[in-house]
Amino acid sequence: MFIDSHCHLDFPDLASNLNELLSRMRDNNVSHALCVSVNLEDFPRVLGLAEAHTNLFASVGVHPDYENLAEPQAEQLASLADHPKIIAIGETGLDYFRLKGDLEWQRERFRQHIRAARQSGKPLIIHTREAAADTLRIMREEGADSVGGVMHCFTESWDVAQRAMEMNFYISFSGIVTFKNAVALKDVAKRIKLDRMLIETDSPYLAPVPHRGKTNEPAFVRNVAEEIAVLRGISVEEVGRATTDNFFNLFKAA
Repeated sequence: MFIDSHCHLDFPDLASNLNELLSRMRDNNVSHALCVSVNLEDFPRVLGLAEAHTNLFASVGVHPDYENLAEPQAEQLASLADHPKIIAIGETGLDYFRLKGDLEWQRERFRQHIRAARQSGKPLIIHTREAAADTLRIMREEGADSVGGVMHCFTESWDVAQRAMEMNFYISFSGIVTFKNAVALKDVAKRIKLDRMLIETDSPYLAPVPHRGKTNEPAFVRNVAEEIAVLRGISVEEVGRATTDNFFNLFKAA
């Protein structure tokens, strides 16, 4: 059994084929998926998916790439998270790759999400790209370790992984770990203890080998697990069991 710990089933590429996607999840032993919010405007759509399907969960948050929005406040996010199908705050974090210039607004948005997580008691889903030092610094300053969470679609170094795990965070691997040139990331996947690992698709993006170039979907999380199993010299069933247990331990999903 596998769980896709991060996908965007409300995005048009996936929402238009939802019944087929859910069927292929079942065919590939993918039991659950977490539909991750990227802005508050579309949050009702994300929540609606989770409410309509017993094996789907949702988060609430605003992605760091979304500019020129009314900035979410911690109290607002915590209030929206007060729902049994909302199991996380995010995705949130920092992205210095896509956006340049004065990004203090992005850092303040990240702080608001961490405060919301502490208020609600729900873990964080963190996105970081070319911003690891500031991401870890703000996590420390805001006490993110008190709620923990997941470093989603991890592409950073072993040192960053260690520092995040010291703050009670899990490390989640996406289809990127199957890419031939992801040598450093494959090494991280070999070294992390199974009890700190999650798997995801980040669909509709980053389809794993052998589906690279196609629209990604939750059923393909099995390919991520298969690659990790090969890297570690263990069975794919062991990867599935561990990452499934980790998902429920972190998110307290029911």
